Amino acid sequence: MDHDAIFAKAKAIISDVLDVDEADITESTEFKALEADSFDMLELVSAFEDEFGMEMPDDGLDQIVTVGDVIAGIEAAL
Repeated sequence: MDHDAIFAKAKAIISDVLDVDEADITESTEFKALEADSFDMLELVSAFEDEFGMEMPDDGLDQIVTVGDVIAGIEAAL
């Protein structure tokens, strides 16, 4: 799966879980700007793992600041 396809799917998941407009999501968007709390982040990671059939390391959650960080983590896990 290429970068753009991963980003498109991740953006749809983020939009659904956080109830934000996909147009407001870029790779440089910070999750705190989307008002995501730690529970939201766990829900997002679970949704990403289900969608992409992979696992993101639990100790890496603190390193996820932007949408781009998630994309990089998904790409590394695939």
